[in-house]
Amino acid sequence: MSERADPADAAGPDDPTTDAGAGAEPRTRVVPPAHAVSREHGRTPGARELSAAAEVFALLSDPTRLHLLWLLTRGEADVSALTEACGAARPAVSQHLAKLRLGGLVQSRKDGRRVVYAMPDGHLKRLVVEAISRADHVVSGEPWHD
Repeated sequence: MSERADPADAAGPDDPTTDAGAGAEPRTRVVPPAHAVSREHGRTPGARELSAAAEVFALLSDPTRLHLLWLLTRGEADVSALTEACGAARPAVSQHLAKLRLGGLVQSRKDGRRVVYAMPDGHLKRLVVEAISRADHVVSGEPWHD
């Protein structure tokens, strides 16, 4: 994550982001950057939402596809870069990317003769990173945490 200055850091005593009692020093409230805030939608999922979520998990169930998605959490990349990074055969990578694109998990765009893939969905990025982080705990034996 990049470090960004919090606008609340520059807040004065009249700013609503500070907590100051009578005669107390203003205390700046820590506000996480918008990209770090979890935005749970709060609705109870219906059959359509559960089905759509299950489709995402089905696409994530293949280790190569999960690896490709993890690579795309770091930024966009073309097929050649993804093939080199994940170590799978180019035709397999292309097929996996096609499935991910058809499933709506990645987007592609032409850049000259190259096709560049990206994962613009923040929910999916966090899901993939959390799944890999959890797997790291399982493999390494590190204790669980929030």
